[in-house]
Amino acid sequence: MNRKKIIIMGALGMDFHTFNTVFKDNREHEIVAFTIATSQNVGTTEDAERTFPAELAGSLYPEGIPMVSETKLKDLIRQLGVEEVVFAYSDASHEDVMHGASIALAAGADFRLISGKNTMIKARKPVISVCAVRTGCGKSQVSRAVYRHLKKKGYKAVAIREPMPYGNLVKQAVMRFATYDDLDKHDCTIEEREEYEPYIDQGLVIYSGLDYAKILEQAEKEADVIVFDGGNNEISFYVPDLLFVVADPLRPGHELKYHPGEVNARSADVFVINKINSARSEDVDVVVENLSRMNPRAKIVRTNSIVSIEKPELLNGKKVIVVEDGPTLTHGGMSYGAGYIAAMNNNAEIIDPRPYLTGTLVEVFKEFPHLAKLIPAMGYSPQQVRDLENTLNKAECDIVLDGSPIDLCKLIQCNKPVLRVTYDIEALGSPTIEEIIDELLHEYFK
Repeated sequence: MNRKKIIIMGALGMDFHTFNTVFKDNREHEIVAFTIATSQNVGTTEDAERTFPAELAGSLYPEGIPMVSETKLKDLIRQLGVEEVVFAYSDASHEDVMHGASIALAAGADFRLISGKNTMIKARKPVISVCAVRTGCGKSQVSRAVYRHLKKKGYKAVAIREPMPYGNLVKQAVMRFATYDDLDKHDCTIEEREEYEPYIDQGLVIYSGLDYAKILEQAEKEADVIVFDGGNNEISFYVPDLLFVVADPLRPGHELKYHPGEVNARSADVFVINKINSARSEDVDVVVENLSRMNPRAKIVRTNSIVSIEKPELLNGKKVIVVEDGPTLTHGGMSYGAGYIAAMNNNAEIIDPRPYLTGTLVEVFKEFPHLAKLIPAMGYSPQQVRDLENTLNKAECDIVLDGSPIDLCKLIQCNKPVLRVTYDIEALGSPTIEEIIDELLHEYFK
């Protein structure tokens, strides 16, 4: 039997999960390559080639599966006789998805999107999934609020997070994080630490990795309730008993324009409109109208995003260089974050970092010119971490304002004071996240 040759377009995340749930051990299909979207995994080079390891690929792939740059998609289709291209990554504009489709179709391959119905895993425990319409909406703030409430109610909750690992995929297939030592144990990049550290800071347990069936098996052993914290605007990896979808009124209209964020919006049980305190009321109205038109059955929760900083008086009149969450600024398209807000609220002067950029950060600013006065906390590789450290140390300013979700001082040695910015959510009226969770718990555990 001739197996259909397929390329999976990915970004070191949903592509692996799609392979595991749909294509692994499937003798009707042959995955000839994964492509890597460098726009998503900033810092991966155009010529970088890796291999999805044979130990994880199954018996049909004794040599593993090649992973190559997405820029080679057209040539690979023609050279390998590829019959179908499967798009499997998140936070892509509808326009970019169709550009990928056009490349595939012009080269002679069909183009396919796979429904979450085929990729979601059914758990034995109740699952509360927190997804979004875009990256940077505040999913993790909502997830931690869910987690804290479950803990307060006496339930043992365990979070499962998607991003995927960037290091040794075999060793990182199933990872559990409860302490900072676990981050070092699993050789986490800055991007991964940004997702795990806030949980650890609050004494919470979070799993991540590559094989989400095995991750679920482990998590269910210690959990009454599973909280899935989706990466970017990813579709839930598990069948949700309750699906929160977070929207961002600082980017009104984006809920209609990005894949698979619109899928999440049309599937949501509850919308959480975050950052109300930072948005214009007319932009909030646009988001509410768009969401209600797409999914009128979903409840709407409104929340503020509260930015906090220790000793804010130290910022008054000082020159600061601001570091923000990497993915939110890069492919998320945001031009500011919590660090910027903290600086503005406390009369600090934000300096232009561009004269001090070192190494790989120079290229990042060329690729994302909207960054202007903010530095994304880049750390996909040790070189990027060194370049970030050198840039901050060269900067002529009084203070480094760390608006990323992690404690940068655990990774770099800075020659000037570093003030850390934190952020959480605050309910506005009813219904609240907690009230909606209580309804689920009452029904599930009655």
